Amino acid sequence: MTGFGAEIGTRLRERRALVGIVGLGYVGLPLALAALQAGFPVLGFDVDPGRVAALNRGEGAFHHIPGDALAEARAAGTFAATGDMARLGEPDAVLICVPTPLTRHREPDLSYVEATARAIAAALRPGQLVVLESTTWPGTTAEVMRPILEAGGLRVGHDVFLAYSPEREDPGNPAFDTARIPKVVGADDPVSAELAQTLYGALTVETVPVSSAAAAEAVKLTENIFRSVNIALVNELKLVYDAMGIDVWEVIGAAATKPFGFMPFWPGPGLGGHCIPIDPFYLAWKAREFDVPARFIELAGEVNTRMPHHVVERLAAALDGRGRTVSGSTVLVLGLAYKRNIDDTRESPSLRLIRLVEARGARALYHDPLVPVLPPTREHPDLTGRRSVPLTPETLAAADAVLVATDHDGVDYALVAAHAPLVVDTRNVMARNGLTGAHIVKA
Repeated sequence: MTGFGAEIGTRLRERRALVGIVGLGYVGLPLALAALQAGFPVLGFDVDPGRVAALNRGEGAFHHIPGDALAEARAAGTFAATGDMARLGEPDAVLICVPTPLTRHREPDLSYVEATARAIAAALRPGQLVVLESTTWPGTTAEVMRPILEAGGLRVGHDVFLAYSPEREDPGNPAFDTARIPKVVGADDPVSAELAQTLYGALTVETVPVSSAAAAEAVKLTENIFRSVNIALVNELKLVYDAMGIDVWEVIGAAATKPFGFMPFWPGPGLGGHCIPIDPFYLAWKAREFDVPARFIELAGEVNTRMPHHVVERLAAALDGRGRTVSGSTVLVLGLAYKRNIDDTRESPSLRLIRLVEARGARALYHDPLVPVLPPTREHPDLTGRRSVPLTPETLAAADAVLVATDHDGVDYALVAAHAPLVVDTRNVMARNGLTGAHIVKA
């Protein structure tokens, strides 16, 4: 390796390279921590001035991401956050961790990626490594990122370097932080590939090189589509077995005792988070360009998207059995985050449940010990600012139904069972805690 590649390669190996991370959210912050722990100085970029200010004060941003390490790094001068995108020319390596949502028509929205690429291009200098981590369709790095970066005359693979390495975060999983998750790395030229492997080899337990950026992009989609399809399967089995009077959780639990050939997935009220509800549609959209139908993927998306509607129908039937209707009832949604023990509400099915019960004339309240105030969300901006109500005997008794949407560990489910007149449980958490009764209904 010679020229600019050799220069940055040396800085990466000696851990003198400044690592820039664009997007200090659920992916970018853990990545910043991994880089700091590996000995790299980090400059973080975010468009949210409140988050930038909080991080520069040494405050943590999310419940499951400890702020102590960032505060110590800030005090030591090895970490800083900024909203000034003109400083993107300072880092030796720029890692992009911005959202890739869907449009209203369920087509990929690359506006955040494109805006970030243009900001980087405006400050780009020879010798920088740029890595896209945001989940996207195969070809984005080569077809979208590269032309923007090369528009000023610098050449990828010679003057600057470009790779793709998909994020693999599992928020709230203490067994696998960023540093302990193998990192897939792909690039379309050998120098970019080597530099990316050098960087991530220092940050994580293992790098997994693949032949191209597109292959790496496909790896991430494959991982999430695998989960989406299997969750859709058990959600559909829940509907079938429920009609037969069979408990799907009992069936899956027993099937999981088979030591080979079976992997348990569990049903729920719908999909949440930034990956699984969105990523399959990225591949289905791209497949149309090649005239290849992705029927299986699209069907799984349809099944999972319909689950909140099924839950509300079960709620309506349970209320009807007690002489009430959804209209005019008070429904307490228990859990707002998209999964247990985190404060992440992105794409949470709980928000859709609130929407659906309110559309049918109910009054919707929520309790979530990790989400005291509902933050802004793309799909439901008008719900912003709603507050968690206290979980007390009085609050529970005043609700016509408690709808368990997220099974946080820090909730007193015995209190819920004792005082709620009706519990509709989408997570089987009541049974897992040994709580039964005619007023507890699974959905």
